[in-house]
Amino acid sequence: MEPTSVPLEGFLNPEAVVGEFGITLGMNIADFGCGAGHIGILAAQLTGPDGHVLALDIMEDKLDSFKARAKASGLENVETKRANLEVLGNTGAGDDSQDMVLLINILFQSNKKQDILKEAKRVLKPGGSAILVEWKKGGGGFGPPNELRTDAGEMQAIFASENFTFVRQLNAGQFHYGLIFKK
Repeated sequence: MEPTSVPLEGFLNPEAVVGEFGITLGMNIADFGCGAGHIGILAAQLTGPDGHVLALDIMEDKLDSFKARAKASGLENVETKRANLEVLGNTGAGDDSQDMVLLINILFQSNKKQDILKEAKRVLKPGGSAILVEWKKGGGGFGPPNELRTDAGEMQAIFASENFTFVRQLNAGQFHYGLIFKK
């Protein structure tokens, strides 16, 4: 899938945004807060049969939806696991085991953002990518209340405090921003 050069309109376009992540065949990807799998299923397709997506969420119903989507798509390279991302080691992923960690619309839900980033850093291989997509602050009536949102500059500072290196922004549409970091 080639990254889109066309500006995204409105809500997050999963196909277009995932095309900007830099996913290649054979990658190991942890999808933190995977939800129903709108992004993780696309990632699993891009990694191919030799890749692996570890889909993590604290809500069983979301994991069930993810499993059903994976099965319907014929994907066998997906594993789902219930995990509290705020607890170091709770993902069950090994140290330095993942090429990429996806953090898509989850950090706004936590008061322990740095704890989640500590777990992301633990599981990422050296040079691995952390992909962040979050709601823009002051982005309008859609999504979570503004007080739960963190602006992109503040988010970069939070990642920097955990020794992540900012790489670039990605186009995540009108209501979201996207940032890519390296371990």
